[in-house]
Amino acid sequence: MGLIHKMPSLPEAITASAVTSNAVANGSHPCLVLNADYQPLSYYPLSLWSWQDAVKAVFLDRVSVVGQYEQHVRSANFAMPVPSVVALKEFVPQNRTPAFTRFNLFLRDGFACVYCGCGDELTFDHVIPRRLGGTTSWENIVAACSTCNLKKGGRSPQTSGMTMIRPPTKPSIYELQAQGRRFPPGYLHDSWLDFLYWDVELEI
Repeated sequence: MGLIHKMPSLPEAITASAVTSNAVANGSHPCLVLNADYQPLSYYPLSLWSWQDAVKAVFLDRVSVVGQYEQHVRSANFAMPVPSVVALKEFVPQNRTPAFTRFNLFLRDGFACVYCGCGDELTFDHVIPRRLGGTTSWENIVAACSTCNLKKGGRSPQTSGMTMIRPPTKPSIYELQAQGRRFPPGYLHDSWLDFLYWDVELEI
């Protein structure tokens, strides 16, 4: 999303020689990053920091710790629980225009072909072919499976007898965030659930 950047070096209180306990290792114990309004910066991909970056942000006073793991990180002169949820202290505006990228276009269309709903072998299709004046834009590019793309060829949907499930539009950042809630990641820590609103059926 461009908002999760590499954190600067730790203060002297924490050095590269800090040791960890209870199996806190590289790539484990990711930390959910919330905006200052306690909403995730991004749903898909979910806004996460490594535990190392989360600890750095805590010591630099850039975030408030909202949730913690049971595990601790330790060095010779300090110990602290590993943050599982942090909230930025400065609000990051989210009303920017989404970039016109492959990922965002697939996300807008729910990672499914707009003609048949299939999610396999996705490609891009110009609704109005370029030879007929179609542009490469949000309003004229859709996700299409290779079968439908081949069937449609260089024709318009009307000429090829194909119907779109939904017309292509330029999404807002909020619309992409809403789409992202349809795709929960494989790993969800319990401390994250109060801040995430997935479009999935809850187990009772």
